[in-house]
Amino acid sequence: KYKLDNRKSNVAGPSRTNRPDNTAFTQQRLPAWQPILSAGIVIPGFTLIGLAFIGVGVALFVTSQKITDLEIDYTGVAATSPCFKCTSFAAENCMCQMEFTLTTLFEGPVFFYYGLTSYYQNFRTYGVSKDGYQLSGDTYYFNNPQDSCAPYQYDSNNNPIVPCGSIANSMFSDTFQLYQVVNGMKKQVPLDGKGIAWWTDYNIKYSNPALVNGSFANAFSGTVKPVNWSKPVYELDPTDQANNGFLNQNFLVWMRQAALPKFQKLYGRIAEGDYAQGLPAGNYTLLINYSYPVISFGGTKKVVLSNVSWMGGKNQFLGIAYLVIGSLCIVMAMVMLIIYAKYKFTDDDEDM
Repeated sequence: KYKLDNRKSNVAGPSRTNRPDNTAFTQQRLPAWQPILSAGIVIPGFTLIGLAFIGVGVALFVTSQKITDLEIDYTGVAATSPCFKCTSFAAENCMCQMEFTLTTLFEGPVFFYYGLTSYYQNFRTYGVSKDGYQLSGDTYYFNNPQDSCAPYQYDSNNNPIVPCGSIANSMFSDTFQLYQVVNGMKKQVPLDGKGIAWWTDYNIKYSNPALVNGSFANAFSGTVKPVNWSKPVYELDPTDQANNGFLNQNFLVWMRQAALPKFQKLYGRIAEGDYAQGLPAGNYTLLINYSYPVISFGGTKKVVLSNVSWMGGKNQFLGIAYLVIGSLCIVMAMVMLIIYAKYKFTDDDEDM
């Protein structure tokens, strides 16, 4: 009897202590509204949603069609390409130029992109191959890079690499100069590379180390540049400290990984001087310092000139997606209307 009473008390005790408070919230007595879906609500609802999506889709598609873009492939696979001579591994400091003509004004501001294909920046081990502490300016990790940077953590002489990792090591290295040909003379078109990176990357995520003895280069003492780089990170832009080191705009753009194997990244803007209104009609020469290999993995390289609108750059997929979803909503509304008109369910049947 004692054991039975004791057992009962143990069971009864926790049930009292774990009982929810007697409130409207804990006892689920709060007022609620549950819509009753009927043909008179669903069919007009689908119709309105479909019309709204179609309207937005038409606006996006028409706007995208009005955006001007010009793509120039300079991979150099064909023997007739001006850049074919630069595809050889023996070619160093190779320069090639592409010619093109604009028949009308290319309205500005004009954005200058470089594009790559068959390049998987979203590969998992590639994406994590960097040292966030290094890139935030922590000098301790300059000499002690994290293991995530392997195999680009140390060089063959066991010197620490800064910035380490596969992403930094594979930074895009081709450079471009654009010229307008006026009366047989080349007039350089200014490419503004400032402010092309994400604000959060430039102001929050990345940071340069403090100067050592008044020198920026001294902060990187005892380290070496990435294997595939031609110069160290502190010489990316020696003329402008705000665009040097880890805060270099082109470096930041490259470190922002692309989601798809076919992508393009912003290289600069054309919005200054005589070209503030865009690129006038005429002949142009694009001078390329060809140094980034892509043929070995079946990739291609191109430059893209494009302007933008209120919706951003040229993107037909977004408008088509809205049109497809809107059309499906209209079709579904018609199907439901036909079924409702044929069977004419009563309110009692609907409630069941």
